[in-house]
Amino acid sequence: MTQTKLEDIVSLAKRRGFVFQSSEIYGGLAGFYDYGPLGVELANNIKKEWWNTVVKESENIYGVDSAIIQNPKLWEASGHVAGFTDPLVDCKSCGMRHRADHLAKTDSTDLKELAKLLKDKACPHCGKKTLTEPRTYNMMMKTWVGPVEDESSVAYLRPETAGPMFTNYENVRETMRAKLPFGIGQIGKAFRNEISPRDFIFRVRELEQMEMQYFVKPDEQKEVYEQWRKFAWDFLIKRVGIKETNLSWHEHDKDERAHYAAAAHDIYFKFPFGDKELWGTHNRTDFDLSNHAKASGKDLEYFDEESGKKFIPYVIESSVGVGRMFLAVLTDAYTEDEVEGEKRIVLKLKPELAPVKVAVFPLLKNKPELVKKAREVYESLKKEFGAVMWDDNGNIGKRYRRQDEIGTPYCVTIDFDTLDNDTVTVRNRDTTKQERVKISELQEKLS
Repeated sequence: MTQTKLEDIVSLAKRRGFVFQSSEIYGGLAGFYDYGPLGVELANNIKKEWWNTVVKESENIYGVDSAIIQNPKLWEASGHVAGFTDPLVDCKSCGMRHRADHLAKTDSTDLKELAKLLKDKACPHCGKKTLTEPRTYNMMMKTWVGPVEDESSVAYLRPETAGPMFTNYENVRETMRAKLPFGIGQIGKAFRNEISPRDFIFRVRELEQMEMQYFVKPDEQKEVYEQWRKFAWDFLIKRVGIKETNLSWHEHDKDERAHYAAAAHDIYFKFPFGDKELWGTHNRTDFDLSNHAKASGKDLEYFDEESGKKFIPYVIESSVGVGRMFLAVLTDAYTEDEVEGEKRIVLKLKPELAPVKVAVFPLLKNKPELVKKAREVYESLKKEFGAVMWDDNGNIGKRYRRQDEIGTPYCVTIDFDTLDNDTVTVRNRDTTKQERVKISELQEKLS
């Protein structure tokens, strides 16, 4: 099996309405993308699958939806204002800026080590060896709240969704009468002023995260950590349908993980540009609640009725980006094969994720009796499945190819036999096999 190329995914995404460059008619803006009609459906299906699994199917995980702009003291307490940085180098010749760790091809962010690795490195843009010494660069996006733009009104677009979940810990615990262990889940936007956004929607400046913070007793941290690692792996395979051969584990060493983390593991996916981080599981210890308790003056200790002791809960974090999972799903599903000697591109998406579940065709659009019957079938299926597409443009072969490319599991064709015996042709996306099905049994068959 040949490796899928990123340009193939980008071409399909644009051609079929999955992803567009933001403000494209003005030349776009690096690191920002818009999801098109099919893309927003696929992204919503991914989010729905995560939300159902993490929040709705759990009895002790509660959802929130927090504001993008928070009191800046939150980000000071969390360490983001001082330490949410990436290593940066400039090229003195052409002025291009680069992530130092990316140029050095290392996970380390130690500036002295990066300086050694980049000593004789040329700028990838102009080819000249005129890179500056590495320095840190804060990725927080600033804004101002109120009519005056000065230091007293500085605020930040949140760089992650986790922060407000920690500051809402006590609100959720009290209102839901929650006892440890319990979790808080959230899907929402985050903003990072990346030095060099790249690889399509993999590394962007505006992203959407699906995150869950699970609050536990300190003596349960290791066991719970392994449970959430297993959850992430199983979710990708069973709920999203990603092939296990495309996944691998990467454990952060001490130099790579955050200073407060007791453990950190990423699930890597085989993206077209290499094995890269898809889903992170982190043991954040009691760092977050301890810092917020200290900075705010609020008591965030938990009283354990069993032991009669008070303590700050530990946090196990499970975090994955919507865009990265979207790209992983497209890459994993992207297939090129041959049907009757003709090459076709097909997205073998898990049916639950497919943006269109069923497509309905009249065999000929200039035959009113076929169109009328097809419309009846279309309206019936749309009430049942919602995501149903009508297509009467071009010959049947071309219509099949269009639906294959967007991952539609089934196509239903209304032909002249339908008028005689009330049966339709149902075609399977993956096998391309067709069978006659009675209209009265169609919904049950597709379900």
